[in-house]
Amino acid sequence: MPYAVNLADIQAAADRIGPHVHRSPVLTSRTLDGWAGRRLFFKCELFQRGGAFKIRGALNAVLQLSEAAAARGVITHSSGNHGAALALAAGIRGIPVTVVVPRGAPAVKRAAIEGYGATIVDCAPGQAARQATCDRICAETGATWIPSYDHPHVIAGQGTIALEFVEQAELDTMIVPIGGGGMISGIALALAELRPGLPVFAAEPAGADDAARSKAAGRLIPQEAPATIADGLRTSLGGHTWPVVRDHVAAVHTVSEDQIRAAMRHIWERLKVVAEPSAAVGLAVALSSEFRERVEAERVGIVLCGGNVDLDALPW
Repeated sequence: MPYAVNLADIQAAADRIGPHVHRSPVLTSRTLDGWAGRRLFFKCELFQRGGAFKIRGALNAVLQLSEAAAARGVITHSSGNHGAALALAAGIRGIPVTVVVPRGAPAVKRAAIEGYGATIVDCAPGQAARQATCDRICAETGATWIPSYDHPHVIAGQGTIALEFVEQAELDTMIVPIGGGGMISGIALALAELRPGLPVFAAEPAGADDAARSKAAGRLIPQEAPATIADGLRTSLGGHTWPVVRDHVAAVHTVSEDQIRAAMRHIWERLKVVAEPSAAVGLAVALSSEFRERVEAERVGIVLCGGNVDLDALPW
């Protein structure tokens, strides 16, 4: 069946955004390899512009706007990395950007959104309030709405991670954090054509396990009342991302808050990099007994998706 994007779209996105984004490095750790019982390769998107992978999709979307649409600006709602990424992307193109931010969003991420030049509009917490505020501003200004994950151009941009990763390391499988599913959808669709047979596993907090429940039921089950420190993974799968997760993600593995905290600390201590909780979920899965027992793979790629963490609110 057709999906939101294909390999050609992802390759075109790589050419489009290439002059503006970093080719993030891949790190390894013998200690973490020993704990996992296999080789681990960490794709460090926390070194990406804006501190997270999100700039790839946001920029791919912004660069494809017509001149008329670009002049009216772009808008999104975000409590963190996507808002900063869209602000950065809009700045690269030199167009206006508005980010609707729910009250209570992490201070470090709000500061990043503002620092990249976005106009911030506050709203009440909750998906309905966020979307209603965006809809009102879109109607008033004609700005283009660019969602954080459920958009073909965004998915294609995130898929460029896979193109780089398979060139940087020989992998048997890949573990990717999952929230709304934009990143894992792009990666899975790229690998389905580029490396057929290389399985992609999703890593998800047990406290925000809509992807695991959807995969088990064979139908999309919306996220309800997520409870996890991995704030970037609290969103629900969307209409474009769910079919890819259903058909091209081998399995969804969930981990506890304690496992996420421990993995986050391991990354800081062993890799010597600052990873946010959402980025630690992949390592938490790789170290879990369930993954070690069920998945046979000698060389595992893990995406460290971001490093925008509030240093005044560390989980330890």
